[in-house]
Amino acid sequence: MNRTVIVTDSTSDIPPSMAEALGIEVVPLTLMFGEEAFRDNVDMTPEQFYERLPRSTSLPTTSQPSPVEYMNVYQGILERYPGCRILSFHISSGLSGTYQSAVLAKSMLEEKGESITVVDSLSASYGFGFMVVEAARLAAEGHSPEDILAQAERLRQSRKLYFLVDTLEYLQKGGRIGKASAFLGTLLNIKPILSIDAEGIIYAVEKVRGRKKAVARMIELFKQDLPGVDKINVAVGHTAEPASGEEFLKELAGHFTLEEKVLTNVGPVVGSHVGNGTLAVFIWPA
Repeated sequence: MNRTVIVTDSTSDIPPSMAEALGIEVVPLTLMFGEEAFRDNVDMTPEQFYERLPRSTSLPTTSQPSPVEYMNVYQGILERYPGCRILSFHISSGLSGTYQSAVLAKSMLEEKGESITVVDSLSASYGFGFMVVEAARLAAEGHSPEDILAQAERLRQSRKLYFLVDTLEYLQKGGRIGKASAFLGTLLNIKPILSIDAEGIIYAVEKVRGRKKAVARMIELFKQDLPGVDKINVAVGHTAEPASGEEFLKELAGHFTLEEKVLTNVGPVVGSHVGNGTLAVFIWPA
């Protein structure tokens, strides 16, 4: 049976040790502080990034890998594993040009591109990272590419996610959310709860006064989304503040039985759009 190789980009925010153990090929995006360029989660760790971000006089910028970068990755895999299939999962096309770069790379490989499937996750961070992890596990077990893609789509449709940000300033400056919403997010200690819609676009769910109330409201929203559900898998993304993620898991355990639990950093590229103090929670069926 031919091998299936899983590729993703660094915005999937899969813990590096997990990606390595599962053989996931991670292509980094680039983060720019002025003239300084850093490969996401390679040249700059989340800890370094979140320490530097508040001190930066200008918002860092980001760029997706070029089609040539993806083409080189795909070519390298096809040379190492002749006859393999490549499944390449990427951040929502509504948030980044990363998916389009991968699609162009596939087309540049002509007939070899037929062995590559590029997937628009319509999500961000571990909101699609968990799909990539499951795909890698299934690939290791010898499942067919078609079965892996079908399971990834089932997970995409069933997953729930919310993220809490301290401020909408970064999303507004990065063009990911409107100015009016950003202004409202600065008023009276308002903490915005955000999500990603079916088309892969960020939207504001609610604005709650105070972080403690916002955390409690996120749990209420999950309970509304999952009526009658007890057992869940959960991942919590944090901005180099693992204690905040662990605290949320404890709160959530009072309402659900937690099966798989993942604590991960929101990486520098995603972090440049949401800022310090963000808490991202992703739930999928156990």
